Amino acid sequence: MSKASWSSRGRWGELARIRILGVGIDPVTMADALTRIEGLLEGGPPGQVITANPEMVMLAGQNESFAQVFREAALVVPDGYGLIWASRVLGCPLPERVAGIDLLENLAALAASRGYRLFLLGAREGVAAGAAANLQARHPGLIICGAHHGYFSPDEERQVLDRIREARPHILAVALGAPRQELWLAGHQAELGVPVGIGVGGSFDVLAGKVQRAPRWMQARGLEWLYRLLREPWRYRRMLFIPRFAAAVLREKYTGRREHS
Repeated sequence: MSKASWSSRGRWGELARIRILGVGIDPVTMADALTRIEGLLEGGPPGQVITANPEMVMLAGQNESFAQVFREAALVVPDGYGLIWASRVLGCPLPERVAGIDLLENLAALAASRGYRLFLLGAREGVAAGAAANLQARHPGLIICGAHHGYFSPDEERQVLDRIREARPHILAVALGAPRQELWLAGHQAELGVPVGIGVGGSFDVLAGKVQRAPRWMQARGLEWLYRLLREPWRYRRMLFIPRFAAAVLREKYTGRREHS
């Protein structure tokens, strides 16, 4: 019988990462995550924050570049409830789910209180701007120094990078979808000089009011995936990873074998 293993913590010496199918996840609460991100904002090299879910863990097993981004990230939080389930099955439970959209909302509150500048990059035309407006309405004093859609071509990328660099954000939230957003941040964050870069998936659509989030009772029971599937049945192909992930976790538990390291 296997248990989730503990890996070294890199720059965060206090706690070990819990490894699920070979991918390290930080055993943090929302409060812990905010404290660590604030530490990045106050000094040190730029740090990338990954809001991980089971699909991303499975992708990391197939893509070494993506796996390397996980290993080098300053913080990897358990966004998907499936990671909480897996950590319990494997015997090293993560303390709680830290949803990316909730983390971004809390970072906006922190930024408003401390004067940190936030830049939103991603989603369709106008969505990032709508998310920015709603965040500012909920967090008076929040400085959003830029918002740009994610449908830029390779030829337009340099202009986007220049715009971000000129805006000098403290926090860059990127909603390009995984693994693109994580790989993009890993490739550009240092040159941009942004203290904190975080991938936030579809959060802008929800914050802008374009997509409705699952009711809280479904969130609490780990059923957000089912809610999305019921509202967007064309997503069913993406949901096929769920039984594969569960099977891989159970295989590791009962045989000690995992699909990647």
